[in-house]
Amino acid sequence: MQGKLRKVLLGLTGIFLPCLLLFTACSEKEPDSRNVCQIFYISYEETKVESRDYVMQSEETREQLEELLQCLSAIPEKLEYKAPLSMGFTLLSYDLTDGKLLLDVDDKYKDLSATTETLVRAALVKTLTQLTEINFIGITVNGNPLYDNLNNLVGWMFADQFISNEGNEINTYEKVRLKLYFTNEDGNTLIAVNTAELRYNSNRSLEKLVVEELIKGPNAGTAYAALNPDTKVISVMVKDGICYVNLDENFLIQSGNATAEATWYSIVNSLTELSNVNKVQIFINGDSSGTFREKFSFSTVYERNLDIVAAEVK
Repeated sequence: MQGKLRKVLLGLTGIFLPCLLLFTACSEKEPDSRNVCQIFYISYEETKVESRDYVMQSEETREQLEELLQCLSAIPEKLEYKAPLSMGFTLLSYDLTDGKLLLDVDDKYKDLSATTETLVRAALVKTLTQLTEINFIGITVNGNPLYDNLNNLVGWMFADQFISNEGNEINTYEKVRLKLYFTNEDGNTLIAVNTAELRYNSNRSLEKLVVEELIKGPNAGTAYAALNPDTKVISVMVKDGICYVNLDENFLIQSGNATAEATWYSIVNSLTELSNVNKVQIFINGDSSGTFREKFSFSTVYERNLDIVAAEVK
């Protein structure tokens, strides 16, 4: 945690009554447009997240953070919904550095069901990223990286990852058709492929679905995947029209005949087909230094390139 580690004791001893009083303040104050925010809770049935207006009392970011953490741990008086930090595990510490808030929890966090664990993350991220100095939330378990129920590294999270879940069932599904760019047989040209209707969990962002489908590869026999099939998606986020794609080191390994240009713009062109994405930046394990095959800088934001596109497969 490097110097800024803050210990937060969230046990029942000495905190239950203050949290109960604080919860009353969180739920009963009239919203004030000057400093109002939302506290996100988990429904009593543990199927969705729900928000409640809350008027912030503090002015400084650190104090606001502590205030929100207390609200998120306060046990509701009427038990119509649940506070995410009162679900049986303990928040051991937190560290806020350069816009990234890291929360460290104890091993009891692992006892949460897959659905409840996702809801806890959604509630925490959507609540805490409302503070202007917090852009990303990370969670570790006794200092160890957090993995989801599919054994995927969770990594840094942001509010838009969970935006479709507010007020909805956590396991609802949506359908979408995508326009994705794969390579020709020689690997030097991109082919636009319109997918069949895809059914995906609403907990997964559309941008992440695009990248995962590129890794999976096309069904069309005349098109080929440009990305290494062993590539893992760590995170995908969109902010101000820029999509930030964080992949693991397997992305650096060439797949088949795909050139650097075809591999790079397979991602960029596919993501910029989405209405909310204008540009793309790619990272490797969160690192923006270096280049991809000595041609594309990881520190640069890229726009679509249609000059490399040859044909479209219906």
